[in-house]
Amino acid sequence: MAFLQLKALSKRYGAVDAVVATDLAVEQGEFVSLLGPSGCGKTTTLQMIAGFVDVSGGQILLDGRDITHAKPASRGLGVVFQSYALFPHMSVRDNVAFGLKMRKVSAADIATRVNTVLELVRLAQHAQRYPRELSGGQRQRVALARALVIEPPVLLLDEPLSNLDANLREEMQFEIRRIQCAVGITTLMVTHDQAEALSISDRVVVMQAGRVTQIDAPYKLYEHPRTRFISDFVGKANLLAGDYDALGAPQVRHDGGAGELTLSLRPEKIQLVEPGTGRIQGKVLDRYFFGSQWLYRVHTALGEITVVRSNDGSVPLANGAVVGLQWQADLLRVLAADEVHP
Repeated sequence: MAFLQLKALSKRYGAVDAVVATDLAVEQGEFVSLLGPSGCGKTTTLQMIAGFVDVSGGQILLDGRDITHAKPASRGLGVVFQSYALFPHMSVRDNVAFGLKMRKVSAADIATRVNTVLELVRLAQHAQRYPRELSGGQRQRVALARALVIEPPVLLLDEPLSNLDANLREEMQFEIRRIQCAVGITTLMVTHDQAEALSISDRVVVMQAGRVTQIDAPYKLYEHPRTRFISDFVGKANLLAGDYDALGAPQVRHDGGAGELTLSLRPEKIQLVEPGTGRIQGKVLDRYFFGSQWLYRVHTALGEITVVRSNDGSVPLANGAVVGLQWQADLLRVLAADEVHP
């Protein structure tokens, strides 16, 4: 039996289904992300697990115990909010110790556990500072320490990095994963950032309009998206019309016809080759530089195609350049029709 189980978990607000019959099994020590756009139901799902939102239907089981209607405090879960919710008038040490004091833990045990967790999040030297004296990343780590110090069975993270700038967000992704692995705690994170979910999760749960549409390891989710929505939302994708060849393999329709299939082809899977070679010809419409790579918008007979090319130090293609586009046929992915229409 999984450590944390959601069985047909649902939330309804009047006539609106915010979360629809969601099933999920999370193993002990696993890091799982709920990924999806705003309004997809991911935060509502997390809040039902935490006990902050009443459940309309279904069950939540924690280590075999039914906690569906248990009070939040009795669940003993660690929660890190988007805003961090730190007490501004308390030092870092007191913020972290607060939950233990509320649980009537002895002073000696509090001191030991707080010191241990502050070392874990690399904030021991800032124990006497106040939140206003800390950077965004440091405040985030205080919130994480406060959630971990109570030794919860499950850690819930609600968009924990959304208030950080891009560079710090990437740094803190790896910091969260380091801490989670060091403690071995079962973790469920809500995010709308696909790069964040893919980089640090064991599995990713994609949600759309209150429903789970795919659960997979990050690599499998990216390489084998089930639907057009997932292909588009999880990374960039070129959606092309296609059909099956004589051997039953998917192929792009080069005549521009509608086709019986919708095929996904990731931009980095396409090679830009010499004019007159490749599967199709195109003309560069525009280019964008991202440091480690170039992104090209290329006009072709199939419509506009996005190509991502690693920055190898060579001179980039100019706007208006004629190029050939080449790809391996086995990198085409057949997409099922979207199951939900928000």
